[in-house]
Amino acid sequence: MAKKIQAELIEKKQLTKDIYHFKVKAEEIVKESKPGNFVEIRVTDSTEPFLRRPISIYNLDQEKGILEFIFQVKGKGTEILAQKEEGDSIDIMGPLGFGTFKLDDKKNIAILGGGIGIFPLYELAKQAMQKGIQVNTYLGFRNKEYVVLEDEFQQVSTNLTITTDDGSYKQKGFAIDFLKQDMQNNKIDCIYACGPLPMLKAVRELAIQTGIDCQISLEERMGCGIGLCLGCAVKTAQSPKDAPEYYHVCKGGPVFKATDVEI
Repeated sequence: MAKKIQAELIEKKQLTKDIYHFKVKAEEIVKESKPGNFVEIRVTDSTEPFLRRPISIYNLDQEKGILEFIFQVKGKGTEILAQKEEGDSIDIMGPLGFGTFKLDDKKNIAILGGGIGIFPLYELAKQAMQKGIQVNTYLGFRNKEYVVLEDEFQQVSTNLTITTDDGSYKQKGFAIDFLKQDMQNNKIDCIYACGPLPMLKAVRELAIQTGIDCQISLEERMGCGIGLCLGCAVKTAQSPKDAPEYYHVCKGGPVFKATDVEI
């Protein structure tokens, strides 16, 4: 069940010119969280901006009750959040989202992330490694300037492939293309993905073509986080064209079986 707390910011790091890594003391949220959950953050006590900001959970330290999240400054809300300093209190509600990543009886998985979509995949990779699962991770970035968390993902991956669109760092091309190459030689139980919509569409098609299970985390704008504002609707794959049906990403997701949604 989601908790609303005032969490102390105990560590702040700036990873790039506009990406920040926060650690907060949030034991009540941490103990209830699973890979794929997110939190909603109120960035100011004033009415502007009014809505909370949805932020994916990056890492959970169960022993110390520390919640870690990483975000990119994209607007007024995240700009205000980035100005918080260590010792400040942050209004956080979570964990949110009933749709989370499921590892079940998997033995050899592929994790595919693009850009800032890699953040919610770290806790998944970490827990998979702890269960003795083979973790093949593919992370794609625009160019060298945007590459983050390489060392961190290296520690929670059996195999790690880094790609850049322009070839300025490591492999040139798209991460999904390297996944396709490796799938020819390795039996993958499931693909887990989060990132830009074109990447998610491509991995969904790949999963359908190959018959491999695939779970995707959608990044819709979630104003309330609890299914009231109805702003994060995504069409179900089985909807009749004349009577479309929808999931709400904040409640049904953010993680869905790829074949259950139309994107």
